[in-house]
Order: sequence, then C-alpha cells, then structure tokens
Amino acid sequence: MDHKVVFATLEKVCQDNISVFCGPSRLPHGTAVERLVTCVKQIQEHGRALEPIVTSFTAVYHHYDFDAQTPGNGYRTLVKVLEACLLHIIHKARYIASSYSNPFFRVDHNTSEMEAYCSALCQLRALLHLAQQLINDNDCGQLYSLQDEDLSRSFVQEYSSMHKACFYGRCLGFQYSPSIRPFLQTVVISMVSYGETYGKQQSGFGTAALSLLTSGKYVIDPELRGAEFERITQNLDMQFWKSFWNLTESGLLSGFNRIASKQVQVNFTMTVPPVTLRLPLASDPRLSVTVSPPIAHWGPGPVHMRLISYELREGQDSEELLVLSRTKPPPISTHLPWVQKQPRSPWLLIHFHGGGFVAQTSKSHENYLRSWSKELNVPVLSVDYSLSPEAPFPRALEECFYAYCWALNNCHLLGSTAERVCLAGDSAGGNLCITVSMKAISTGIRIPDGIMAAYPATLLTTDASPSRLLTLIDPLLPLGVLTKCINAYAGIDYQTVQPAMGSSTLSTLSRDTAMLLSDLTQGASNWIQSFLDPRRTSGRSLSRSSSQRQTETHKMSNQASVPNSGAQLCYPQGFEPLRSECLAMVDPTSCPVIKNPFVSPLLAPNSMLKGLPPVHIVASALDALLDDSVMFAKKLRDMGQPVSLTVAKDLPHGFLSLPQLSKETDVAAEVCIARIREVFEQEHPPPSPCIYQQYLVPA
Repeated sequence: MDHKVVFATLEKVCQDNISVFCGPSRLPHGTAVERLVTCVKQIQEHGRALEPIVTSFTAVYHHYDFDAQTPGNGYRTLVKVLEACLLHIIHKARYIASSYSNPFFRVDHNTSEMEAYCSALCQLRALLHLAQQLINDNDCGQLYSLQDEDLSRSFVQEYSSMHKACFYGRCLGFQYSPSIRPFLQTVVISMVSYGETYGKQQSGFGTAALSLLTSGKYVIDPELRGAEFERITQNLDMQFWKSFWNLTESGLLSGFNRIASKQVQVNFTMTVPPVTLRLPLASDPRLSVTVSPPIAHWGPGPVHMRLISYELREGQDSEELLVLSRTKPPPISTHLPWVQKQPRSPWLLIHFHGGGFVAQTSKSHENYLRSWSKELNVPVLSVDYSLSPEAPFPRALEECFYAYCWALNNCHLLGSTAERVCLAGDSAGGNLCITVSMKAISTGIRIPDGIMAAYPATLLTTDASPSRLLTLIDPLLPLGVLTKCINAYAGIDYQTVQPAMGSSTLSTLSRDTAMLLSDLTQGASNWIQSFLDPRRTSGRSLSRSSSQRQTETHKMSNQASVPNSGAQLCYPQGFEPLRSECLAMVDPTSCPVIKNPFVSPLLAPNSMLKGLPPVHIVASALDALLDDSVMFAKKLRDMGQPVSLTVAKDLPHGFLSLPQLSKETDVAAEVCIARIREVFEQEHPPPSPCIYQQYLVPA
C-alpha cells in the first residue's frame, strides 16, 4: 500500500475521532474519553512527523536489496512494520468512531488498545530515527556499522533503556501474519508463566505444569504480561532460557510432535566414538589427510547424531551401524513384512539444528526433518553438537566438521552413496553449515555440493543494523537473548564442564510424573493466590496511559544511567522515546573470538570463502538477522561465488519449526525443500563414491 495513502487515512481517522469526542455533544464517558482524545492527538503528531521520514526511506531503500528481484533489507522491514502498526491504529480508530454510541461499546478497553498502539508508534518512531543515523553514517548499500564501534555501543545502550513492554502486551505480533499471532501469544504467556515458577525445587516437567496453572492472569492482563516479559528478557538468565526452550525436548511435547509429523521407517540416535579419520584430498584422491576427533575444552569425545530416513535403505540395518545406537534394542524392525529395503540413495542430507548455540537438539527439529526425508526421498543425518555455555566455540564446529567427515567415510551405513551431499541448517545451524564448508576448504577435503541456510547468523556481534533494531520488538529474538547467546558461544564466563550423557526421555518423564501431583497442588494454590494477593497483581498499575508515559519520558531518560560514548544518538527536539523502569544489562560483544572468521563468516576474508559450494539462503523479512543474510549473500555474489537469496514475508525467526501453522510457513518450508533439491539435481560431475572408503586410525 502507498505510504502516502496510509498517512492521509491516519490523519482523517484521527480527526474524525477528535471531532466525535470533542464536539458539541460531549459524551459522558469521563476520564476515559479524555485519555482517548489525548492519545489520538499524540498519534496524529507522530504520524505527521513520520511521513517525511518514511518518504526518505522509500526513496533509497532499494539500494540495500540483494538485487532487483529480491526486495528485502532492514530498512524496508522497518517501514513495513511501521505501516502494519498504522493500519492497526486506523482499523481501531474507525471502529471507535462508528461504534462509540453503541450501548455495548467498551470505552476503557478501546482506550487501552489505542494507548498501547500509541506507545508502540512512539517507539517505532525512535527506531526510524536510529535507522536514519545508520543510513547517514554507512556507505550506500552497507547495512552494518562494522567499523563504528561507538555507534554500535550507543545502539546497545539505547536498547537497554527503551520501553519494550507495549510490544509484548496488546500489540504482540501485530507485524506478523494473523495466523502466527496466537502462537506468539502462547510462547510469551508460557515464558512469563514459566519464569514465575522457574528455580523452585521441582522438575522441568513439573515446572511446566505449574506454569500452566499460573498463566491465567497473563491471559486476562496484557499489560502485566508485557511488563513481565520485558523484565525477563531485560536481564536474561541463560539457564532459564535454555530450560524453557528445551521443554520442546520433553517426552510429552515431542510425542505430540511425532504424532503430527510424517511417519518414517528409520529414526534413531547414535554415538560415534572419537577415532581419527583419514579422508582423500579433493585435489588428489591418491593422497589422504587425517581428521582428528573433537578436542576443544575437554579433550577427545564422542559425537551424537540422529539418522532419519523415510524408507529403510541398504546399510541402515547393518550391525556396524546399529552398534552405535543409543537405544537398546536397536530401533529398526526388519522382520516386519511390509518393510522393504530400498537401495542406497545417491543423495545425503546433513543437518545442523538451530537454537542459538545454547539450546535444543535434533529432537526439536524432527518434524521438518521427517518431511524433508519424505519429500526429497533422502536419508537425513542431524548432528546433536555440544551446546554453549558449557561447550563454547570451537567445540560445536569441531563436532559438526567431524560428523561431516565421518558421514563421507561411512555413507554406505547411512543408506547413501553420497554422490551428492547437501548441508542444511537454520539460524545457528546455518552458521555451522557455512563454517563447516570453510573448514573443509582449509583442510583440503571434499566440500559439500551445496548449502541451504535458513535465516543464518553470519555476524555474531552486536553491531548495529536496521534489521537488528527489530530486537526491540521481536518476542523470539530480543537483543538481550541474542547477546547472551553470542557471549555464551564466544566463551565469556565459560567454565570447563564436560556435558554428561543425557538421561533417557522415558526415565525423565517417569521422575517428573512422580513429582507431578505435588507440583499441581502447589501450582493451584499459587494460581488462586495470584488473583488474591495485591502484591502479585500490582503489575496492573503498569497499564498507565500513553499520555502519562509521555509526560514521564524526560524524567525517566534523565534517570537512566547510560554510560557516555563517542557517538550520541540524537532525536528531534521535543521528542523522546518511552523509557523502561528498569535498565537492561546488555553487554556489547567485545570478545576477540567473535571476529574469528569461523564464528562470524561475514567477516571472513575472501580467500577463506573462495571455493564455497552454491549457497542458498532463505531469510525472513521480519527477522532481526535479515541483514546478516543480505550482506553475506552480497559478499558471495561480489566474489563471483554461486549464491541465491529468498526473503519470505510476514514470518518470524525460526519459521522452520512452525510447520502447518499458516500458509506462509508452508510456502517458506517448500522454498527450503526446493533449494535443497536444486543442490541434489544440479548438473556437474559428482565425485566418484569409490574414493570415500573408510579409514580408521586409533586415537
């Protein structure tokens, strides 16, 4: 939609509302009407100030796209998010103007809705001012301030003090597809409820059950929900974050996930012992190179993997493979009469899961991996690499590279001849796909035939970019979360702890069930108390009107103890964003490790990227890491490397884990499958599979 039409419509509906409530027949709704009129006037003021800013962005943001056929970058996204907010305001304002005389019209509720969107509009206006400074300070086409540490530090400091709760309350998910919003609301409510019970002496499953009972107040009070979510993400506890997202690994949730996903004939985890491998050199297969097992931080250790195959193939039921299985007895039943063994596939898909390097395993990603195996008719090997902060860089990279090498040597056990090998991963896994390929180049062994990286993290820093400004409003990837994950992977505050072998899901579930009755009893008591205890419901006072927030802005910003830096972020005279009541403790990433090319491939010199296989990136327009994808794709293109970029619309970070949630997620998932298929079907001579024999040398 033309932004000029949007702003003209906004001006009209604001004026209509002011005329209705300030006309000669003043309506008897008391202070609520006064709040509404004040709010509408503020929206009108923001709209008038924003129109020329948006006009300036629309005139130049195409220069920052990957190409003319792939519109997408952080500047475009900020404008799109702003327009989504304005359209919600217009819709609500029209409803108010047409329904105010209805006896069932809820003036307090509608006033609170307008105030929430007014607060959101104020903060988006601030983000556009910050984006203006970025576009002025950076070269044309450059999305990151890689050389301006002062500007990036100022961006982090500004984030630390800005009010964010409005984006997690009534306005939650307004920028996304409508079908995504209920899911986001469920995630936020679950997280704040889990945060209230986290740390108490009970099991993870019991904590989740107790959280279910305490979630009612966050459903009926969006302001309380937003304030609590802001509090949790402002000063994030990494162990809490890991614990919450690892709930998807629980037996109950993963069981439901398996029921809803494609049925496959092979799906089991295995542990590969740490033995030295020998692989042929890509330049001369008569020569070989040795690959050591992972050794970082605690010495040689095994690598855990999961094999998924829609059909049982030759080699997958071999004793040599099943002896590596982590479940007893082996999970494949070859005696079933309807199971027919298929020949080995010429293709092999190796997958690295996402989770910010700190959470989840292949189990959380089974749903789409099963689908990939069926749609592509290919065996899938997913690597359960060690997680940070217990296993910071380079442990995960070492394990993934070792798994890749082991798969090349042992493809016959996996049901494949490995004539074509594709690496695929999302988020952190996308980073590992790229860096494993870089390591293959530097080692001199065969590189994969292609990479499919979904919303990859290619720059593990807090450098400012327009898309990263979205971390202020993103419920799945706030800046506090992003920074904690980066610092964990970089090894900040690292303590040498070798991860123990995880207990089985069944035993964990049994222990949790034994504790469940007492947890539910305590949860029911807390749930009732949460409505009776005024101290617990004091969060309702946070639902102050937008006008009250605006009048307190200057006082709160003066109280914010933000250290001075070389680059000062300036706002127009008379405007200040809303400030949070508690500052976020966000440490800018300063560890030298983050500039290692194997951590941040966007910073890699061209010589380390030369020779990468075709890279297919599937990004999301509403992802805070969008600019990572755009800039990395541009870098490869400018080097002459084969690369493609697809930007999905209206989806959040992590959309691969949201299958069948909406039409948009299905379309994006199909794009990922199509890109993997391109790798397998591309026309160039494959390496001879006979040169990949298994060479084992005792460690």
